[in-house]
Amino acid sequence: MQAIFDTWATGSATAPTGCTTPATLTLAERYDAVRARTDALVAALQPEDMQVQSMPDASPAKWHLAHTTWFFETFLLGPNVPGYTVFDTTFGYLFNSYYEAVGPRHPRPTRGLVTRPGIDGVRAYRAHVDAHMRRFIAEGLDAEREALLRLGLAHEEQHQELLVMDVQHLFAQSPLKPAFDPAWPATPAGPAGRYRHVAGGPVRIGATDEPFAFDNESPRHTAWLEPFQLADRLVTNGQWLAFMALGGYRRAELWLSDGWAQCQAEGWEAPQYWQREDDTWFHMTPGGWKPVDPDAAVMHVSYYEADAYARWAGARLPTEAEWEHAVRTRHDLEQVYDTAWQWTASAYTAYPGFRAADDAVGEYNGKFMSGQMVLRGGAAVTPPGHSRPSYRNFYRPGQRWMFAGVRLARDLALAEDDERSEFLRDTLAGLSAPQKTFSPKYFYDGAGSALFEAICETPEYYPTRTETTLLKKIVPALAAAIPDGAVLLELGSGASEKTRLLLDATSSLAAYVPVDISPDALQGAAERLRAAYPALPIVPVVADFTRGIEVPEALADNPVVAFFPGSTIGNFEASEAVALMHSVRRRLGSGARFIVGADQVKSIDTLLAAYDDAEGVTAAFNRNVLVRINRELGADFDVGAFEHRAVWNAAKSRIEMHLESAVAQTVTVSGQRFAFEAGETIHTENSHKFTPASFAALAAQAGWVVEQQWISDEPAFGVFLLKAV
Repeated sequence: MQAIFDTWATGSATAPTGCTTPATLTLAERYDAVRARTDALVAALQPEDMQVQSMPDASPAKWHLAHTTWFFETFLLGPNVPGYTVFDTTFGYLFNSYYEAVGPRHPRPTRGLVTRPGIDGVRAYRAHVDAHMRRFIAEGLDAEREALLRLGLAHEEQHQELLVMDVQHLFAQSPLKPAFDPAWPATPAGPAGRYRHVAGGPVRIGATDEPFAFDNESPRHTAWLEPFQLADRLVTNGQWLAFMALGGYRRAELWLSDGWAQCQAEGWEAPQYWQREDDTWFHMTPGGWKPVDPDAAVMHVSYYEADAYARWAGARLPTEAEWEHAVRTRHDLEQVYDTAWQWTASAYTAYPGFRAADDAVGEYNGKFMSGQMVLRGGAAVTPPGHSRPSYRNFYRPGQRWMFAGVRLARDLALAEDDERSEFLRDTLAGLSAPQKTFSPKYFYDGAGSALFEAICETPEYYPTRTETTLLKKIVPALAAAIPDGAVLLELGSGASEKTRLLLDATSSLAAYVPVDISPDALQGAAERLRAAYPALPIVPVVADFTRGIEVPEALADNPVVAFFPGSTIGNFEASEAVALMHSVRRRLGSGARFIVGADQVKSIDTLLAAYDDAEGVTAAFNRNVLVRINRELGADFDVGAFEHRAVWNAAKSRIEMHLESAVAQTVTVSGQRFAFEAGETIHTENSHKFTPASFAALAAQAGWVVEQQWISDEPAFGVFLLKAV
């Protein structure tokens, strides 16, 4: 039996508390349960609420009640019950949606002008059809009529979701912002998603042996997928707030051309129903006008917005085949059916071998497979059991009033190949140099990040404790330099522990954006911070900040203050440090602020002890890069044959870390052999030390002036507030 939808959308709806439709119900019980759910949804509405149509894409609640009834009368009772008399001959014209084969119909955009019949007349119509349908079902149905009945029930469940959507849109136009249901539960909050690996290859897509499926879910067919990553949760409001704060709705380069045109024409600045009141965002929900919960999933966004956000986040939308395959094969994906429909990158077209039926019931899928995009999953307004992995929902790409959200995907093979190729290239180049060297950015895999946090706890490693103590003293002055509504962007955030001092002192931030190359460290820190600061949008970005930072070029609305603690600036050569600071200066713009921690020159004994602790934690950190090269590049380093060395280079005012070969040996990396003499070293990291004058000179080369500086007591550490000039 063919699918049936309505031209303006597909969808489904949730039952009010206490209404369920378990699979164990008989057909008669299921019919009564579905019809009762619809009646329960409108029970709290006034007659006036059910008459009005707020836009052409929406329909009055009264029309939904009548149209779903018209389906049963037109396609089941009329053709199959001898002598059946239609309730009202005019209803076929008033409540037909788009079925050309059935006859003419009232224009969709003016459904709200049909004041007759009133709601009492529509309820009488439902009661009449229900009575006949119960007798019809009781007499027994053959397979074809049972399939048609199940189709009608699924059709009404779709209209239950549409009814909630349409009434919510109507109520959002009212200055009173009434609730569809004041007791409607809020969307559950939760942590941001993590990417999960999904294997590729030939996969089977489409309906299998579900009790019911629409015809657009068939035929089942084979699709080829490359390996990819899919987020296990949906994008949150907090992440979306950061997208907004960082100019997401103002950056044309993020948007598809048609989407940018619609964004500009309609003045999009936030998801549908969002409105800012003073410093708080509110939005319309079925439960009424509520503050936006940063940890709840964002919804009421168009395909164009979803695609722009994915591009901004360095990701993409999954195809519908990827989505379905992931849902069928992974069991750690959350918010699949119970939160928001999820946009995919797939246009709504026919599956290979699809053929539309010739009758009226089959009209929809054949003629509407154009100009729409597929959504998968289900929403908080989807009836229990209505969705399934193969379900294909669809809307036009610019529509926003439905419960649509975003689940991100990434190209695993390309991402891994690019990262591995760069890692291999840098490693081979470093080992081929006269002084063998490694880039220190490869220290920070999961184990390396954990070891660095352990280094910070050693008694010899003074920088973290000294800087933290200094920050506690000066944080009021730093907070005063951060404008209201600013975005705090931290480079190389790690565990973000020092950042808490600024977050505690600054209550008007628009967002905190930690940037780090280690996804494990970043995710753990973000989860802890969200628990500690539930009202603050926290958007972790896995990136190499030396390649640039994503901030808006125009900072008038949401200035960005960069935070770079820990004296990480000292890990760069002078030319690299200037290039990095210049990049930050260029992206933040004139007048911007940059808070930088920079360790100071001090006694050699203190410095050497800090980088060669008695417990050997720093040595393990240094050697871990060899472990990573063996694991990821297939090398054969004998990790135990290399000793950690910390050396003070007075000429360059820096501590150098080396790995010294204890014996003469040969190492193979990706088929290339590298010989080591006993005592030969690999230079792995630098930590430059500064004086106030030398740091000011470095900053000046990059277009910064020291606005304020604070130097701690011995062991001396400096924090500098820079201003772009």
